[in-house]
Amino acid sequence: MGPEFLFDEQAPAYDANGFHDLVATELVAGIEPPAETVLDVFDAATGTGAAAFAALRLLDPAHVTAVDLSGGMIERARQRAVELDPDGRIDWRQCEAVPAPVSEVDLVLCASSLHFLGLAALKDWLRVLRPGGRVAFTLPYAGTFNPSGPIAEHVAADLPIPSDVDEAAAVAAGFAEVRARRWEADDRVVFLVYGRRP
Repeated sequence: MGPEFLFDEQAPAYDANGFHDLVATELVAGIEPPAETVLDVFDAATGTGAAAFAALRLLDPAHVTAVDLSGGMIERARQRAVELDPDGRIDWRQCEAVPAPVSEVDLVLCASSLHFLGLAALKDWLRVLRPGGRVAFTLPYAGTFNPSGPIAEHVAADLPIPSDVDEAAAVAAGFAEVRARRWEADDRVVFLVYGRRP
């Protein structure tokens, strides 16, 4: 089963427990310094739009491009956008996240998805970010990350799943001012990682 169909099946209930919204909000809230102007945002593998919506609330960007391979996820995001993006600042696209269909953005977000995209995504983000532009992404914790079945088949083989904050920060090689922290909610653990394009 291709990843788009796998995630199409999950789309209706993907945001039901609110975990992905919590992770995305925590990720975006941790971007420093928050007072900087962010005009253009790219949300890679947006799912049902958690990080895109968090960016609107917390950073007030002029425009967000949010992409996902799954049409079901994008459709669910558009449904949520009726309430969460009434001004229509988010451009929803069903397409591959790598290579990114954007250029010259101020911020790249990727919540709960980099372990499916792999290291190619990080190289691509260096391409699309403006000099000094920022990246913020999450990674699962190796101690609790146990994918199975079809999901396991789509985890990127080239991306090391970190066991601590140092290993999480090392994934952002090539970026400057890299920092990472561990975050827990509902017995789930993720790493939040931040950096800047040199």
